[in-house]
Amino acid sequence: MNTDETLISVVIPVFNEELTIGNVIERLTAVMQKIGFKYEIIVVDDRSEDKSLEISKSQGVKVFSLKKHMGKGYALRAGFAKAKGEIITTIDSDGSHRPEELPQLLTPILQNKADLIIGSRYLSQKPVATKKLNAVGVQLFNFLIKILTRVEISDSQSGYRVMKSVVLRDMRLKSGEYEIESEMLVKIARRGFKVGEVPISFEQRTYGTSSLDPLIDGFKIFLSIFSAYTRVAENSG
Repeated sequence: MNTDETLISVVIPVFNEELTIGNVIERLTAVMQKIGFKYEIIVVDDRSEDKSLEISKSQGVKVFSLKKHMGKGYALRAGFAKAKGEIITTIDSDGSHRPEELPQLLTPILQNKADLIIGSRYLSQKPVATKKLNAVGVQLFNFLIKILTRVEISDSQSGYRVMKSVVLRDMRLKSGEYEIESEMLVKIARRGFKVGEVPISFEQRTYGTSSLDPLIDGFKIFLSIFSAYTRVAENSG
């Protein structure tokens, strides 16, 4: 891909992350300017109750505010609808992902070695301790996805991703919350696109609290994997 012609869209869903969102945007901007591609940073504020929206607007990026709190999945879907890039990136707003590692995720896409690259916390040599979903839960989801799609992934729940926009074309995403990562992965894999991973470092949030409930959201993720699989199977049948 030619750097003069390729546009990269970075979509950031935000909900009550006033302590980190400004820093994430600043670092992303620095990275994008350094690598030389045309880019747009799209922040979708999920009706934050703190100063996340105001801080995002002060950064000079595209900011969209949902009319009411809808969930991470809905915010990402809204961002995808606004994204104009041939390449789309998603990154969490809590500071757990390092914007400086984005070039490593971009490289396989630019080399046409994959259509979707997932940043995996579990491929890193450094041990990962995450409170969002315990290791057993993640391994279960990975196993289910492998059985259904024949794609082996070590971190199916990672929100740090780079993909060609074509993988989302005509895809009817339904997820409203954290299960969107699984829905996207299953549908993309079932359509025959190439999926890969690269190791990333992961910095457990030190500010604020996660809104993810391991039991409730874990069950939603479990259901979304089967739902995404059956919908794609029906559409291809």
